[in-house]
Amino acid sequence: MKKMMIVFMSLMMVASMAAAKEIGGKNLPDSITAGKETLALNGGGLRVKWMMDIYAGGLYTKTKTQDAAKLIEADEAMAIKVHIISGLMNDTKMADALKEGFEKSTKGNLAPIQSRIDKLIAVMKGEYKPDDVFDFIYVPEEGVNVYKNGRLLSTIKGLDFKKPLFGIWLCDEPAQEDLKQAMLGKK
Repeated sequence: MKKMMIVFMSLMMVASMAAAKEIGGKNLPDSITAGKETLALNGGGLRVKWMMDIYAGGLYTKTKTQDAAKLIEADEAMAIKVHIISGLMNDTKMADALKEGFEKSTKGNLAPIQSRIDKLIAVMKGEYKPDDVFDFIYVPEEGVNVYKNGRLLSTIKGLDFKKPLFGIWLCDEPAQEDLKQAMLGKK
């Protein structure tokens, strides 16, 4: 019985590893749950800065699409997963990146969502280390659920917040163009 259990667990581990996409040495699962919806990995890639891999990022959607504008505007469940690679990433660098991303995503019109941006940055404070995973999971009528390593940090309400948050990676001036293309499944 004990041997059967070991064999079963081994098979489950192999199956779960097969159901993931490796990016930068990190596994992004093929699917995640958003509320009552199952989302599939639309695409994923690396965020690189100064020739260093910073994080593996994945976009999860109900149906695969390469239409960034449609995804930004959609009031449907979707998620962004950020799997930290670099030991140089910290909460200050993340806050700066988020601020810059929101600035570009909103074309400078931060006022309507500034308090929610501040809330996001506040909940993301703390120690960062390689293998930390942040999930930004949008559920309609609920908001963006922000997780760190599977633990819910906060829920930030509003489609008007979700749009520029996802725009950080998908807008016309994304955090990184080739990461955007990879998330859209174009690479």
